[in-house]
Amino acid sequence: MTDQPKKSPHDLPDVSGLSIGILGGTGDQGKGLARRFALAGHKVTIGSRSAERAEQAAADLGADLGVRGAANAEAAAGADVVIVAVPYDGHKALLESLRDDLAGKIVVDCVNPLGFDKKGAFALPVEEGSAAQQAAAVLQNTEGARVVAAFHHVSAVLLLDPEVDETELDVLVLGDDREATDIVQALAGRIPGMRGVYGGRLRNAHQVEAFTANLISINRRYKAHAGLRVTDV
Repeated sequence: MTDQPKKSPHDLPDVSGLSIGILGGTGDQGKGLARRFALAGHKVTIGSRSAERAEQAAADLGADLGVRGAANAEAAAGADVVIVAVPYDGHKALLESLRDDLAGKIVVDCVNPLGFDKKGAFALPVEEGSAAQQAAAVLQNTEGARVVAAFHHVSAVLLLDPEVDETELDVLVLGDDREATDIVQALAGRIPGMRGVYGGRLRNAHQVEAFTANLISINRRYKAHAGLRVTDV
């Protein structure tokens, strides 16, 4: 019996045929991700509490992209990968309501628990440690649901701008299931200019979510749409 060659962290699966549902996809981040994944050739469904609102958001992106709009439950049930892009204050309740629809799915949580005051953005405490860990706790008894944290630091402005062909940044991908994190890294790489970089276990998601507050401060000071690049990888 010969030893199998060790898998390189740069060896990622072919994800070109995966369908994507985006919960809370009527917001700018959700619509921006929907646009970019549709341009990359994926079947994309925008989800919302209101199917009519989701359909309008899909129509706003242009009929040529083929993005659909549906109620959140339908968007979740019909997709291979589900991206959660809802405001934090509705995060837990939404996931609790969709447990059955998320069975067997890779659930990508990109929610940033942030507050805002006169001093700017700041990270909110989360009982479970992070929004991603909260999602994992809610779905822990949902068969086959695998939670991955990713896409926290992607500028919605750049995603939606038709003049921007490439978004030059790295997407930190965190999770406890190697197959799931590899798939999400590969999905990030489907968007021109992006690269998915493994960032650790799900327990490390807190500082990734919280760092969004720092990026907001950078962007406000420098009138920019800053992202991240990881060197020497």
